[in-house]
Formats: sequence, C-alpha cells, structure tokens
Amino acid sequence: MGSRKNHKRTRAVKLGDKLIIGDQQPILIQSMCTTKTYDWKSTVEQIQEVEAEKCDIMRVSVPDLESAKALDNIKKHVAMPIVADIHFDYNLAIKSLEYGADKIRINPGNLGGEERFVEVIKAAKKLNKAMRIGINSGSMENELLEKYGYPSAEAMVESAMNAIKIAEAHDYHDIVISLKSTEVEDAIKAYRLFSEKSDYPLHVGMTEAGTLIPGIAKNAIGIGTLLQDGIGDTIRVSMTADPVEQVIAAKEILKALHLYDKEPTVISCPTCARTEIDVKSLAEQVRERTLHIEKPIKITVLGCAVNGPGEAKEADYGIAGGRQKGVLYRKGKIYKVLPEDQLLDELIRLIEEDNV
Repeated sequence: MGSRKNHKRTRAVKLGDKLIIGDQQPILIQSMCTTKTYDWKSTVEQIQEVEAEKCDIMRVSVPDLESAKALDNIKKHVAMPIVADIHFDYNLAIKSLEYGADKIRINPGNLGGEERFVEVIKAAKKLNKAMRIGINSGSMENELLEKYGYPSAEAMVESAMNAIKIAEAHDYHDIVISLKSTEVEDAIKAYRLFSEKSDYPLHVGMTEAGTLIPGIAKNAIGIGTLLQDGIGDTIRVSMTADPVEQVIAAKEILKALHLYDKEPTVISCPTCARTEIDVKSLAEQVRERTLHIEKPIKITVLGCAVNGPGEAKEADYGIAGGRQKGVLYRKGKIYKVLPEDQLLDELIRLIEEDNV
C-alpha cells in the first residue's frame, strides 16, 4: 500500500484472522451486499465478485433471524471478513456475532436504549469481535437533535463519544467509528472534530450519496478531503450502484492519493476530434486485462500527439495514438509502432513480460 506517513496513528482493531483496521495499516476497502442475506448462495456469489476486485471487507444487512443464521453458511464459503449491519433489534446483533460475523455495525441511537447497547457490547467482548459504531445523520438520538437543532457535525461527534464512554465503562475497546451525513461538508467537519478528540480508527464514507456519477463525485470530495487530512482507516464508497462499482471507485480514490499499490493505474485522455483510435475501449480493456498484476505501475492510453508522447514517456507503459495506429512506449522509450488492432495484445504482452 502507498505511504501513510502523514496519516494520524489510531488504535489497532483486529478484524478476522489477518486484517487490522487503524494503527497506520493500509486503508481497507469495504462494500455492502445488495442481496437478501438469507439467500446465502446469492450473497456468497456477490461477495466473490467484489473479492475479485480486491475488496477487503464485505457488509451484509441482517434485518431478521433467518439472515443472521445465514451468516454461518456465508462464512464457510468466503475468505474476507464479514460485517453484519444491524438496526433496531439488539438481539440480532448478538445472534449475528454468534453465527460468525467478524464485526457488527450498529447505531446506538436506534437500538432502544443504553441497556440494550450494553448487552451487545458484552456479547462482542465475550466473543472477541469488533464493532463499528455507525453514527448517521438520519438516525440521531432525539435529545441530541433537540440540543443542536439538527443532525450537525457536533451532534454526531457527541453521539459517538457517548457511545464510546459506555463501551469503555465495560472495558470494551474493539471499536471503529463512522460519522456519515448526506451533507458532505457536515461529514467532513464531523470526522475532523472526532479525530481531534479520539484515536479510535475511522470508517470514512458519505451516506446516501446518490447514483453512480453523483455518488462518485460526493464520495471523492468527502473521502478524498479526509484522506488528505490524514483521516481514515477504512473506506466505503456508498452510492446507488453495484457493489463492484463501489469497490472500483474506492480504489481509484486511493490511487489518486498514492494510497493503493495492488494494481496498475490506467490514465486515458477524454478524446476529441483529433482522436483516431478507440481510446475508451482500449483503456477499459487494458484495465480489465491488468487487474491480476499487483504492482502500482502506470499505464497511459492517449489518443493523439498533443499530450500522448509526453505522457507516455512519463509512464511505465503507454500508447500514443495516431491515425488507426499507435506508438507503444516501454519504460519511457518508443518500443514499436503498430496498427490499432494490434496495440492491446502487444501492450499486455509487454506488461506481463516485465511484471508477471
């Protein structure tokens, strides 16, 4: 993973057998299933799809006992840690832990009171499992809404600190915090305020960010700003889109900040009237055919002579397009001029020759 020298050191929270959230470890990528969790076969299939995109953690919704019981089968068929998402019913949180969830996500504001929250804490501690306390602007405690007038950043942080105080009173510390708002500015402010007050690791994301393009925009601004501040230990790009697309977007945010080194970065131009090769198709195929290369190499796919040669020289590998042909670059030097229909296969051959 890319350097995290400027990132705030937070506590280490163990997740599953191998992963650590916090403690300046690599930033972990999360997504969430859209399947019905009780349909465990479909859920496993979707988890395997995001696992192929190098997702680190998967969350599933647990709205009923049948879904909690399905965790047992799900855990038998997938390798990545599974987080059970719980609302309203504290018993489902406890059952999810018992049926194998590596971590639970709860919002203390909708569990029905402190006593029920404490029961969940006791179960997580007994089973040595982690918990994400997910503070959400849409489900704040009534007393905090009355105090602040709306689900402000200050209200969200106070809610989180109150929950932490209760957990620590029972000697439970395997906690990750999220402070999500539909307003990007409020979320950024909340994460910054919390980071000043506490060293618990942070799950960073925006909530209900919209469909693919608006969702990517809001998440890139919010998550990217916080990561630039050195805030964030695990991220989820939440948007109305396929979980695979959420993972791809999360990786690209991390790549843009040089915080991800498990696959190449593909740079392509927006195309214009000067373009004489199919840049879009080439770039998409280059990405798909280099996913197996777990190195942070830089590959350019550019359509003409304006920026193409200069950018290609700065990359590890590249294509600079011409009229139905292109120049292949390797380690900054011209390698070969080829017809358009030969560019992709030869580029992939070069990359694999050097990196596989």
